[in-house]
Formats: sequence, structure tokens, C-alpha cells
Amino acid sequence: MGGSGVTRGTRRAGEIAGTAGTRRAGEIAGTRRADGTAGTRRAGGTAGIAGTRRAGGTAGAGKADGTAGAGTGSGRTDGERTVTSVVSAFPDLPRLDRAFALKEFVERLREERPPLDKAMAGLRRIEAMPGRVPPWARLLGIVLFALGFAPAVQPTWYEIGSTALLAGLVAGLTVLSETRPRLARVLPLLAAALVSLVTLGLLQPGHAHGGPVLIMLPALFFFVPGDLLSAAAAELVGGFLSTGAVRLVYALVLLLQLYVGVLLGVAVTGTPTGALFDTAQDTDLSRWVIVGSWAVFTAGLVLAFGVPWRAAGWVTALVFLTLGAQAAGTALIGEVGGTFVAAAALAATADLLARPPCRPPRLVLFLGGFFTLTAGSLGLRALTSLSGGHVLHGFHDLMDFVTVVMTIAVGLLAGAALVPGRAEREFRDAS
Repeated sequence: MGGSGVTRGTRRAGEIAGTAGTRRAGEIAGTRRADGTAGTRRAGGTAGIAGTRRAGGTAGAGKADGTAGAGTGSGRTDGERTVTSVVSAFPDLPRLDRAFALKEFVERLREERPPLDKAMAGLRRIEAMPGRVPPWARLLGIVLFALGFAPAVQPTWYEIGSTALLAGLVAGLTVLSETRPRLARVLPLLAAALVSLVTLGLLQPGHAHGGPVLIMLPALFFFVPGDLLSAAAAELVGGFLSTGAVRLVYALVLLLQLYVGVLLGVAVTGTPTGALFDTAQDTDLSRWVIVGSWAVFTAGLVLAFGVPWRAAGWVTALVFLTLGAQAAGTALIGEVGGTFVAAAALAATADLLARPPCRPPRLVLFLGGFFTLTAGSLGLRALTSLSGGHVLHGFHDLMDFVTVVMTIAVGLLAGAALVPGRAEREFRDAS
């Protein structure tokens, strides 16, 4: 989800769009009509920009912000050769200021029907947009992002204090990697190893503070791929098998990098693997501090992922809407039901709010609430518990992890099904 460079250590600078959520395959693409203007057509389920140039003079620039992997465009002209351009994109979050620019571009495309060369030039300008968030602000955003999440792991002052230290180290390493591509390739592994070394070697939290893994998790939340796992599951359930499989494999590899990084810290400090056992402590934070922490979390998200400040109010509202729906659903029908209700409410609300051209894109509205639901931390806890020999505890976390990921996925699809997207209606009416 900043300036150009690395999100979770692997984002390419040339990306324009891609989501951590689910988007129907009714995306917008530009095609040249017979009169030489850029129109709209349906583009199905690929990421990045895909262009197809026909020998007969038509072309397309596809935009899809619902899946990831490789974007392709294709076409056929009877008796003529077809040339297909393929643009690959990494299955990760884009800079969200580009998502704003892309939505504005698509709205202009609908209204003005510009010539195709001008439409393509507009896409290239979005690609080349410089980052609007300076490095110091991105560093601050990553720290606030982790601090706001810390009470959700353990609502204690010790968790917040230790997160401030560890997240500062992670943020510094992340910002440094944006100008050092070789460092960016191994950023999740290095960040996890650094957090593990400092936690086990310097802080040395005992079970009185919940155990070392719970202390590490908030600082690593910027890299934990819970959002990618849930999005991959939703894509697979929705029938986008190729893109869902790409995102799923990438998310699992990223999770394993974090796990290996933690184990490297264990090995260097000589800590027994049996110490990787967590027991959440009782809260010593007031209810208002816990509620306010989500506002801090949202401010961090805005800075870390480059969300324009004019959208901060919308993002904050949807974060609290998701939390409220989850709490109400859990109270009525249990934890799994509450997660399903929250995911469905988030998807439906984001779809509705994003319809007017003046509103933020769905991805931006959706992302904050989606982060509050994701379960990647459960996956990391399960792996570390299993490696420490705590088999029952590890499998319990693993089952919770799988259950939550699938619940979020089907909840997102249910919410999206309740509210047909605007682009889908336009295409249906035009057909």
C-alpha cells in the first residue's frame, strides 16, 4: 500500500494499479473506435496496463485494479496479423496517489473520448508520476501504521513502547531500500531478522509481556501479507484462477521470508525455539486509547501508502465502520460470522461510495478496513509456534488463519455481489 520504490520490499516503480481486495472483472480499458476516439470496453481480470495493437488500426490500453500478475491485451482482424503487448505487474499494492490519478483519467476518458495517442500519453504520465510523500513522512507513516495496530495484538503499554522502537528500525530500513534495489529484494527477510535480533537480544520479553512473537508482530505488520492472502482466496473463489494463484504463491513466499527472518534472529541470539510461544496479556490500556489507536493506524496508512489527505476522512470512516460491523456481528453470531459481516459491509460500502467521480477510488476506500480484518499475523504465529514445538497451539493458530482468510474472501465476494459496480452496468447497457 509513499514515495516510489518498495512496498513490502518488492514493488516496481512503474506500477499503476492492483488491489489488495476483490474487484470484479468489469474493468475499464481504452479502445479506438472507428472515428479514432478512445472508447471503453470490458477488460477481464489482469493487472497493470495491457495494450493490443491491431494491424487494422485499433488498439487498447487496459486498466485493471482488481488482480495481479501479467496484463495482456489481444484482438483479431480478419486476414490481418495481431500484435499483442504484455505488461507484467507485481502482485502487491501500488502507490495510492496513482490510483486517484487513474480514476480521474478514466472519468475523462468516458466524457471526452480523446484520440488514442492522447489516452496512451495520459497513462504514461500516471506511470511517471513522482512520489508526493517525502522519505521522512513515509518513515513516520510506517511507524504510526505499526503503533496503531499494536493494541490489536496486545492492548498494553509495553506493546506500544516496544513497537515504537522496532517499527522505527523497520521504517528506516524500508525507506533506505527505496533507493537500493538489491536491498529491496531481501527487505522482508532483513526486516524480520532485525526485529527478531533486537527483540530477543535487547528487549528479551518474557511471558509476562506475552512472549517475543507478539512483540515482533506490529513492527512487521507492514510486510505481513494477510491482505494478499485474503485477496488471493477471493480471486480463486471468484474464478480468477491464474491471478489468484500468482498472488497466493507470492503471499506464502513472503510469509515464509518473515518466518525465516525470525528464525535467523533466534539462531544468532541462541534463544531456544521453545521460547516462541505467545500468551496474550491482560489489557492495561483504556478503551479510548484502543479506539484512538485506529485513528493513528489510519494516519500511518495515509503517509505510508501515499493516500492524498483529502481522502483521509473517508478512509477513517470505513476503518471504524468495519470495526463496528465486526464487533456487532461477533456479539450476535460469533467471531467467524462477525468477520463475514464486516467484510461484506466493507465491500458493499466501498463500492457505493466510490461511484461518484469526485470520490476516492474503491481501492483507497477499501484498504484501511481491509487491513483491520486480515489474518497474516495468525499465519506467522502458527509457523513460529510449530517451530518451537508447540504443536497444538500452532495448529490452532493455523486453523484460525485458514478460517479467517476464507471468511474474509467469501464476505468480500458477497458484499460485491450485493452492489453491482458502475463500470459493469455501463458495459451491460452498452452491449
